[in-house]
Amino acid sequence: MKYSTINYEHLGETLYEYRHESGLKCLLVRKPGYNKKSAMFGTHYGSIDNIFKVQGGDKEIEVPDGIAHFLEHKLFEQEDGNMLDKFSRLGASPNAFTSFNQTVYFFSCTDLFEENFKLLLDYVQKPWLTDENVEKEKGIIGQEIRMYEDNADWRVFFNLLDCLYVNHPVKLEIAGSVESIAKITKELLYDCYHTFYSPSNMVVVVVGDLDPDTVFSMVDEKIHFRDKGTVEKKYPEEPHHLNKDYKEQKLAVSMPLFYMGIKDNVRVTGSDIIKRRIALGIVLTEAMGRTSDLYTRLYDEGLINDSFRFEASVEQEYGFVAWGGQSPDPKKTAGIISEALQTLTTQGISQEAFDRIKRAHRGMFIRSLNSVDNIAREMMDSFFNATSYLDTGRIYEELDLDYVNRVLHEVFKGSPALSVILPQQD
Repeated sequence: MKYSTINYEHLGETLYEYRHESGLKCLLVRKPGYNKKSAMFGTHYGSIDNIFKVQGGDKEIEVPDGIAHFLEHKLFEQEDGNMLDKFSRLGASPNAFTSFNQTVYFFSCTDLFEENFKLLLDYVQKPWLTDENVEKEKGIIGQEIRMYEDNADWRVFFNLLDCLYVNHPVKLEIAGSVESIAKITKELLYDCYHTFYSPSNMVVVVVGDLDPDTVFSMVDEKIHFRDKGTVEKKYPEEPHHLNKDYKEQKLAVSMPLFYMGIKDNVRVTGSDIIKRRIALGIVLTEAMGRTSDLYTRLYDEGLINDSFRFEASVEQEYGFVAWGGQSPDPKKTAGIISEALQTLTTQGISQEAFDRIKRAHRGMFIRSLNSVDNIAREMMDSFFNATSYLDTGRIYEELDLDYVNRVLHEVFKGSPALSVILPQQD
């Protein structure tokens, strides 16, 4: 069996890569001495992929919002029973998720890895859909959608995305709407499955104290589906300007909630995605991390509490930065943050601050390599962005202050949008 071995000596990690004859790529990060094992089987297909062309076809196909998430739900239901029950009987902890650009099925375990791994490889290749079970699932997912409609954290986030994006489907709910899932049929689900659940559009990631020959032999034994060709995903043109600068909603909350954000209009790919994520993380930490002057001021004035958080999302198809939490006066808080960001953008980050935050963040990356679940998740994400999570160490070494300040200016020169959730009045 032929596979490649990549040693990351500065990290003490080894990556094994195997390409199955179907075109499926398989990655193994070996963790000697670790009891826990994690495996993922994912496809580069998420909620934003609703318009596409299949290789060899000229016709654009458009499907209802929420169909990727709906399909994820249905794969767990097999003709001979529910997959969650089967994994549980084998002592594993299984789950799945659909994000904006991925659908991933996974489990973790300490024992019976081979049995669980074969089960994972098997069921993802075998959708079982009937008119009856599709209609039943609409009710289940409809309840899930209505539950999220009342979730303040969820609403403040997606309301912000609606402010940031004019056309891009990242602004739409991952699960779709009650109206959109009503249009989903068994035939549409099979069409999407056969289009996106294709070996060259998928990857298997395994992390643990496992032998590569054993793991890749099981892949050879269990993978039977064939490649369907390349899919051309279509996204609407997205202007640089905001859709709107403010959105407000009232829900049953005890304190107002706010989330601010800025759209990142610079598109990158490969290792530049990791590099840009790191740079934005450094900027956000300097601007509003828990040791920053801004955070201290807002906290001391009672304008924020421990719920305050921030994030940087950089993908091939979209990007944004966002921050927020609970506040008794969201607009006042937003104004103070905007002024601080304008000052930082003008002055730039100092060499001392850059060096300090870079060391701290690199240390957090090194510590993340102690978690097999985290490695598997990050390896999956980086693969679909044409890079490797284990290259992060090298990228930290190459990162310099000029690049971080350039990213700071590119992203934060614009005015942020503000999403607010206010308490309902009795």
